[in-house]
Amino acid sequence: MIWSAFKLSLLVVSIATVVVGVVGLAFAFLLAKRNFRGKELLDAVLTVPLVLPPTVTGYYLIVLLGRRGLIGNYVYDLTGWSVTFTWLGAVVAAVVVALPLMIKASRASIESVNPQYETASYVLGKSRLETFFRITLPLARRGILAGLILSFARALGEFGATLMIAGNIPGRTQTMPLAIYEAVASGDNEQAGLLALILTVVSVAAVYLTNRLSRSQAYG
Repeated sequence: MIWSAFKLSLLVVSIATVVVGVVGLAFAFLLAKRNFRGKELLDAVLTVPLVLPPTVTGYYLIVLLGRRGLIGNYVYDLTGWSVTFTWLGAVVAAVVVALPLMIKASRASIESVNPQYETASYVLGKSRLETFFRITLPLARRGILAGLILSFARALGEFGATLMIAGNIPGRTQTMPLAIYEAVASGDNEQAGLLALILTVVSVAAVYLTNRLSRSQAYG
């Protein structure tokens, strides 16, 4: 059970981190560089999974993506497929709970970039896209990388939302946190301890690397 849960967790977290990286960076840039009506409301909606209980987040995912959900109902009618109780459901849960960390860290880092450098790039005839990749992104890279690392760790440790939308099916949707829950429930403390140790080591490493990146950025 340990190996299957470990492999599934790596698969789920790898895909979730890529999605979070792309989507989170796009939202971070939008919130950092654009002014529009409803900006702070959008920020609040994107951030709310940080403060909601994971089971509530999972409930909302079911309301949206379940077989009878607002979106899932149409997908199921058209394809006969549902994201619930699949490993993709675990990916969705991981993305939703990890995305706010990526957005917050990346937005703060992008906002800290001196706008004079970007203005100089525009004056030299560079487009907004080229300026982003050649000026903004390199200067904000440490904060963005810190957001990715924290998002990876958060996705790896996700439990409540995953349990709600993906279930706890060994070999199919059982990630490492769910395997710990089942091991404790069945009295297998040795297995639970091993899995908990792995997650703890990853979490400590993530926080350590984030602190190093934050200090590096603070000192230039």
